[in-house]
Amino acid sequence: MKILLTHGYFLKEDEKELLIMKPYPPLGLLYISAYLEKNNFDNQVFDSTFSDFESLKKKLLEFRPDVIGIYTNLMTKLNVLRIIQFIKSEKSLTTKIILGGPEVRNHKGNFLKYGADIIVFGEGEETMLNLCQIFSGEIKNDLATVDGIAFLDKEQNVIVNTERELKREIDELPYPNRSKIDLQKYFDTWKNAHGQNVISMSTMRGCPYDCKWCSRAVYGQSYRRRSPKKVVEEIQWLKANYNFDMIWFVDDVFTINFPWLREFAAEVDKAGAKIPYEIITRADRMNAEIISLLKQSGCYRVWIGAESGSQKIIDAMSRRVKVEQVRNIIQLSQQQGLQAGTFIMLGYPGETQEDIAETLHHLKFSDPDLYTLTVAYPIKGTPLYTETENKFIAPLPWETSTDRDIDFERTYTRKYYDYAIRWVGNEVAAHKSLKNGKAYRVPYLKLKSLAAQAGMRWHKTQRNSSV
Repeated sequence: MKILLTHGYFLKEDEKELLIMKPYPPLGLLYISAYLEKNNFDNQVFDSTFSDFESLKKKLLEFRPDVIGIYTNLMTKLNVLRIIQFIKSEKSLTTKIILGGPEVRNHKGNFLKYGADIIVFGEGEETMLNLCQIFSGEIKNDLATVDGIAFLDKEQNVIVNTERELKREIDELPYPNRSKIDLQKYFDTWKNAHGQNVISMSTMRGCPYDCKWCSRAVYGQSYRRRSPKKVVEEIQWLKANYNFDMIWFVDDVFTINFPWLREFAAEVDKAGAKIPYEIITRADRMNAEIISLLKQSGCYRVWIGAESGSQKIIDAMSRRVKVEQVRNIIQLSQQQGLQAGTFIMLGYPGETQEDIAETLHHLKFSDPDLYTLTVAYPIKGTPLYTETENKFIAPLPWETSTDRDIDFERTYTRKYYDYAIRWVGNEVAAHKSLKNGKAYRVPYLKLKSLAAQAGMRWHKTQRNSSV
C-alpha cells in the first residue's frame, strides 16, 4: 500500500512568514511517519514548506497514493481544502483522504462534506496505524472499530467514534522521522535569515492549564512527558547526525515539572549534551533555582506568557497568573543571563483603552528582550469562541475563511485594536531606543505613535455592525 503524508503549508505563499523567515519542520507528521515505519508501513512525506501546490499535484499524479494523511491547522486549512478538491476532481486518483491536526476536531462535518474520507481527532499515531491496517487488508475490521475518527456513513451522516485514549508512555514513541525531509533547507533558511540554524524537539504532550483562548484539540488538557534521559539521548542523536546551532523545544510549558527539570539538567551534564535552546513557559512555573537550572543545561531564551498587562484581562482569560509575577520573572531571567520574550494579545473581550495603557506600562516596566503583538481571535472549541459566538460580525463562508478571520463585537472596533497595536509597538520601540542610546529614532517613533493614537480616537467613536 502506498502512503503519502503532507501538511499543505507553502512558505512562498505566506507574506508574513516570509518576513519572519523562521520555518519549522512538521514534527507531528514526522512522528506519524516514524510510528508507521516502526509497524512495517513504509510511507513517503511530501514536505510542502519549500515547495508549491503544482509540485504537490505532480507528486500525487506520479505516486498515486492509496492513502494520504494531511496535517491540518489554522494556517494550512485553506490549502488542505485545495488538496482535497484536486484529489476528488482527478478521476485517476482513488486516494483515501485522512485529515488530522488541531483544526479538524471542531470542524469534522465540514471537512467530511467537503471531501475528506476520515477525520482523525486527538493523538494520531495509533489511529493512523489502525486505518492503514484496515485499508491494506492486514486486519478485517471496519471503520466503526477505530477509536478517534469521524466519517460519513452511506446516508451521508457524520459518524463520530469513541475518543481514543491518550498514550501514557510517550517514551515508547520513536524519534520523529526527520530523514524523510530535507532538513538542510530549514538550516540554510535560518542561517541566511538569522545567522544561526535551529532544530525542533518535543519533550511533552498536552497542557494542564485552561486559558480560554487556547485550543487543546489534539492532546486535550493533559500532561505527559518523556523521561529526561530519553530527551537527552535524542539530543545526542541529533548532534551526531545533523549540524545545527540550537534547539527549539515546542512544549507548551517547559518548566511545568521542577523535579523533571532538575533531572534533565543533571542528564545534560552527565552526557555532555549541552547546547543552546529556547523554550516557552509560565511565570508561575519559574523561580531563581529554575532559571539557574535552565542556564546550566543550555537555555539561552525563555518566552514567558503574559498576554496582557491588565490583571482584569488576565483573569478574564483564566491565565491564573499575576502581572507582577510576569514582570518579576522577566527581569530575574535577564539578571541571571537569559534572554526573555513575552506574548501580548490585544482586543480581548472587555478590554478598554485603560487596559491597553496598562499593557504598555507592563512592557516598558518589564522590558523584555522580545515580544509579540496580536489581536485576539476565537478558535472553535475554546471557551473564548463559546463566549463570543453570538457576537460574531459578518461571518464568512467556512470554505473560504479560517477562525483567524472571525471578528466579534468588542469594546471598540477591530480597526481600533489594529491602531492600538501600532501605538504600543511604537511606544515600546521609542522606550528601547532611548534606553539603547538611539535617541535620534525617538522623534520619528513618537510621531508614528501620535498617528496611531489619532486612528484609535477615530475608531473609538465608530460602532460595531453585526450581521
